[in-house]
Amino acid sequence: MRFAKMHGLGNDFILLNGFAEPPPEPLSVLARRLCHRRLGVGADGLIVLSPSRGADFRFSIFNADGSQAEMCGNGMRCAALFAKSEGLATGFEYEAETLAGLIRTRITDAASGLVEVDMGVPVLAAEKIPALLPGNPPFALPLAAGGWEFRVTALSMGNPHCVVFVEDVESFPVEEFGPLLERHEVFPARANVEFVQVCSPEKIKMRVWERGVGVTLACGTGACAAAAAAFLNGHTGRRVEVCLPLGSLSLHWRESDGRMMMTGPAEKVFEGEF
Repeated sequence: MRFAKMHGLGNDFILLNGFAEPPPEPLSVLARRLCHRRLGVGADGLIVLSPSRGADFRFSIFNADGSQAEMCGNGMRCAALFAKSEGLATGFEYEAETLAGLIRTRITDAASGLVEVDMGVPVLAAEKIPALLPGNPPFALPLAAGGWEFRVTALSMGNPHCVVFVEDVESFPVEEFGPLLERHEVFPARANVEFVQVCSPEKIKMRVWERGVGVTLACGTGACAAAAAAFLNGHTGRRVEVCLPLGSLSLHWRESDGRMMMTGPAEKVFEGEF
């Protein structure tokens, strides 16, 4: 089975061309095997591109623990470049079918691997996130976990997110509180958890605990959630740079149509056979 290893700011994935070689089922078992850091290729997730009736390709993503995710921003940028290199679509603009709906991508600079992704409209209704929290949208709400009381903002970018603002994100114990918030009873489908430090009205820093994975170097939907939460809480404007350990993503929450636009890099690391 041919595969490509790619990453978006360190958030790494194994990509399979399901057009040429449909992978064996079940994909959840395959994901656990391939993503194992010592016994497999090693990655945060497995992405399979396969034929779609209404889009250029179907985008399926499974976390390292075998759970299926609705969408992934960093993975989508990787998928766009992978689709281009595999000849799965023509031109530089693609439409992908995901569990979160149709996602549009545009390769803005093929040489440097820059891809813009239309991440859609952030979902702020608590029952649709889903989150068992009051408020519409549910932001700056108290939530107790591990003996601490956090002020959290919940929203969905096709998958559930819990955003927490902290004073110093570098020293904050993400590994301790990330899993507690991910599996908190107020998130029936669990949640991705973003810990965010506001640097200026135009810049924030973020570390992330991803649902079904743990600490990752980047999260595209998480960056979108962090940007939306920063604006909702009055910390930033609608355009913001989200700084991650290995680089930055540019986010624009458009006022005209409410859609979140994300631009950032993706890169192929190597190819191989498994």
